[in-house]
Amino acid sequence: MSDRVTVKVDGRELELSNLDKVLYPEAGFTKGEVIDYYTRVAPAILPHLRDRPVTRIRYPNGVAGKGFFEKNAPAGTPEWVRTVTLPSPGSTKEREMVEYVVCDDLPTLVWLANLAALELHTPQWRVDSDGPDRLIVDLDPGPPAGIKECCQVALLMRDRLADDGIDSYPKTSGKKGMQLACPISGEQSADEVSAYAKRIARELERAHPDLVLSRMTRSLRPGKVFIDWSQNNAAKTTVTPYSLRAQPTPTVSTPLRWEEVESMRVVPAKLTAPAVLKRVDKYGDLMAGLCEPGPRVPA
Repeated sequence: MSDRVTVKVDGRELELSNLDKVLYPEAGFTKGEVIDYYTRVAPAILPHLRDRPVTRIRYPNGVAGKGFFEKNAPAGTPEWVRTVTLPSPGSTKEREMVEYVVCDDLPTLVWLANLAALELHTPQWRVDSDGPDRLIVDLDPGPPAGIKECCQVALLMRDRLADDGIDSYPKTSGKKGMQLACPISGEQSADEVSAYAKRIARELERAHPDLVLSRMTRSLRPGKVFIDWSQNNAAKTTVTPYSLRAQPTPTVSTPLRWEEVESMRVVPAKLTAPAVLKRVDKYGDLMAGLCEPGPRVPA
């Protein structure tokens, strides 16, 4: 295979390189397969990327090598790639300005994949919004707790959020934990949304002290599931649904059916790129409702 090949994607010309380079050595999964995965999953992932600044974690030498975070558009960014210059939330450098990439279309997604941007992370806000339109609940198990305990907490959180009229959509993190994503109005500040998530996490901790933890103290985590409500801070990003993760095998942050969560038989390690493509063929985007407007969170 040639080191470089020129392709046209939706009318855009891209030069792809090193397609046979193995990025996931344990699985023999190549850069070409990464590009193929993102191309085929594009109809499902693009609605979750659209209008959001994307932070990339790139692994040019594969997951066994050193990766690096990238927020700014890199040198050589094609002129047709959408970028927006915004102050970085939480910046300590007097509102540092960042030229963010916004991945709205397939050519941009393929371009990012060719840069070995394996992981795509987005904030809970859109570039043109006044506030977050998603509430995120991150469930992080402290061993010996694992995915089963995450499922238990996800169900508790689902029912509690439903009491406030908030729908939630579960997904694996692509690693050891889970996340719930909830559509909200976009009319409130990140501080208001974060305070609400913290209040609910503490409420569940009081009701289920042997299972749930709302405090960040690491010494308290063994055997419990930490509800990380801080993911709703404006400066935080969360792995995008359908994004690959930099694990030994090409696992994916995979949307789940609630029936799967209720069965407590979710096996994140089996939810790799090929398996997720089959799921999308079968179920479509299980998180499509996340892209619709949601309610305000209670004050």
